[in-house]
Amino acid sequence: MIRNSLVPAQLTQLPWMVILTVMGITGFGLLVLYSAAGGSLEPWALGQGVRFCLFLGGAVVLSRLREEQIKKAVIPAYVILLVALVFTELLGAVAGGGQRWLNLGIIRLQPSELMKPVIVLTLARFYDMLPAGEIRRWNAIWPALGLIGLPAALILVQPDLGTATMVLAGGAVTMFLAGLPLRLFIGGGLSVIPVGIGAWSMMHEYQRNRVLIFLDPESDPLGKGYHISQSKIAIGSGGLFGKGFLNGTQSHLDYLPEGHTDFVFATMAEEWGLAGGVILIAAFLFVVWWGLGVALRAETRFARLTAAGLSTTIFFYVAVNLMMVMGLAPVVGIPLPLVSYGGSAVMTVLIILGLLMAIDRGQRGSRSHFG
Repeated sequence: MIRNSLVPAQLTQLPWMVILTVMGITGFGLLVLYSAAGGSLEPWALGQGVRFCLFLGGAVVLSRLREEQIKKAVIPAYVILLVALVFTELLGAVAGGGQRWLNLGIIRLQPSELMKPVIVLTLARFYDMLPAGEIRRWNAIWPALGLIGLPAALILVQPDLGTATMVLAGGAVTMFLAGLPLRLFIGGGLSVIPVGIGAWSMMHEYQRNRVLIFLDPESDPLGKGYHISQSKIAIGSGGLFGKGFLNGTQSHLDYLPEGHTDFVFATMAEEWGLAGGVILIAAFLFVVWWGLGVALRAETRFARLTAAGLSTTIFFYVAVNLMMVMGLAPVVGIPLPLVSYGGSAVMTVLIILGLLMAIDRGQRGSRSHFG
């Protein structure tokens, strides 16, 4: 009887508006994947739906964690993922021109995806342990740069420029939110030029082509600029309200490459138009806004940095993908979370959701206990 009486209380502690919004985004994504497959649940929509349900259950389990439990797990998770990245380089499966996956038998895991939230947690833990008086000293900078640079370098050699950029961005945002002096970021911005020159020399030819095509996609519209050109055509042809569900032509006639993964937004926009795009973006912004609200309500440094960093990670996911498919950024292989086909991105976003719910629940519990 006692156990049963606790169930309603646990359920009422969950942020149901956010959960329903995430379910709505995923449901809309499943419709897009269904259409992209020509009106079939296979091979994308069914598997994506099953994975979402499993990972959503995992997010609810994560939401029951206490802040101290999360803190204890951060460093081991970071070390395990570093080891996994090394094993990925040595033994990982090759697909799509990159060596990014570890075959674990029952699942094919992409460790670099999990590093996106873990780098935020790791830096939040580092600055949580650092005395407040040290935050503007060199001791607050070089360990953080090492914690970010090591996984980013391992990811870059896979090669996966997009995920490496996301790890760097998530780490930089967490450092900024921790209160590091602004001059550090100004200097970092100025260092982009020499670092960019060095990165250019290390890039594979296809990565250089992506940057060149981004600068001038019309120079080779049927070759290296084909992805961006077809994506723009699909988005533009959707107009205000789209061509209608199952009535897309660019994706159904296979003009749009990767219409179920990186360019799924173009597939959606062709059939659902500007209206569908605005609704989808608004839903993502609501989730980010809620996450930032969790950060503002947090009472500890670790909780504030974690919630804010994880929320901006979701924002980067969405912003980079949309800029990519609209030709406003180079094609770097960042999926649209919960919409693009692929279990790794779904798992990452729902881990983030679970951690945000845990922080939110913990802070509310603390206020009710002392209030």
